[in-house]
Amino acid sequence: MANSVPYSILDISPIPQGFSAGDALRNSLELAQHAERWGYKRYWVAEHHNMTGNASSAPAVLIGYIASGTTHIRLGSGGVMLPNHAPLVIAEQFGTLACLYPGRIELGLGRAPGTDQMTARALRRDLQGSDDRFPQDVMELQHYFGPTQEGQAVKAIPGAGTEVPIWILGSSLYGAQLAAHLGLPYAFASHFAPEQLLEAMTIYRNQFKPSTQLAKPYCAFLMNVVAAQTDEEAIYQFTTLQQHVIRMRRNTRGQLPPPIENLDVFCDPHEKATTANALQCSAVGSLETVRARMQHWLDLTGADEIVMTGQIYDHQARLQSFEIAAEAAQGLHYQSSV
Repeated sequence: MANSVPYSILDISPIPQGFSAGDALRNSLELAQHAERWGYKRYWVAEHHNMTGNASSAPAVLIGYIASGTTHIRLGSGGVMLPNHAPLVIAEQFGTLACLYPGRIELGLGRAPGTDQMTARALRRDLQGSDDRFPQDVMELQHYFGPTQEGQAVKAIPGAGTEVPIWILGSSLYGAQLAAHLGLPYAFASHFAPEQLLEAMTIYRNQFKPSTQLAKPYCAFLMNVVAAQTDEEAIYQFTTLQQHVIRMRRNTRGQLPPPIENLDVFCDPHEKATTANALQCSAVGSLETVRARMQHWLDLTGADEIVMTGQIYDHQARLQSFEIAAEAAQGLHYQSSV
């Protein structure tokens, strides 16, 4: 059953040190073009704001750019942070994309701001009760994407009737419960918050209610993947992400740093340990090592799909990593009894 497990990419358009946002965005397009050839099912971009190391602040614009340079890979958000936006605006943006690229666009939604509180205020959305409105905002989006009803005063044009598929993304049990209640596919952000992954998957499956979009549960988990010709090379490249996470915890974030030979010189043992815990859902190594780690997490979760993300300083090394990762994923099998 080779290639029986769908595999996809989440991209935050990382900006390496010494490069520009334009470089990062062009790198994202090139990666998506390769991913299409390597058999990846979908390519998601994530919304972040006021982060000097990320160029993915405008998912709809970036998706349109990538769609124009690809032919069939599914494209979407992983995710749009809905509290930052009026649902009608998102319906119009993704409805426009769905009209331009029919059958290829999907919309992943999260309820975090994707930034700090000061920047969240600058986004000019009411911060009071935004999380509480998340379920209502999701249902409002579903309404806009559905057929226009008689007497409907507010319509998404473009958007109405496009039935853009919606995913719920989360890093806690809340998203799992909401996705199950609404009968929507669910993706867990275990690439940076793995602690509740298994519990969330169980809750999602047990509480799932079929919907017009989805007849049975469909869940994915996200994992960091750094693949190279040897384990040693991959471990070296992985120090870029480790440094990046440590700098975020120190509140000294910046552009994506180059890899280093010895992480112990960069951080103390406590920082290294907490980072290892946050990044435990990772596959780092050669082809066989990465395949084994993917299979391990697939067996643990019983997930329907793997979504990979990889923050690697050198663009060519990043391309090679996702190529090796695709080969590894093609050798996976559903073996879990979950």
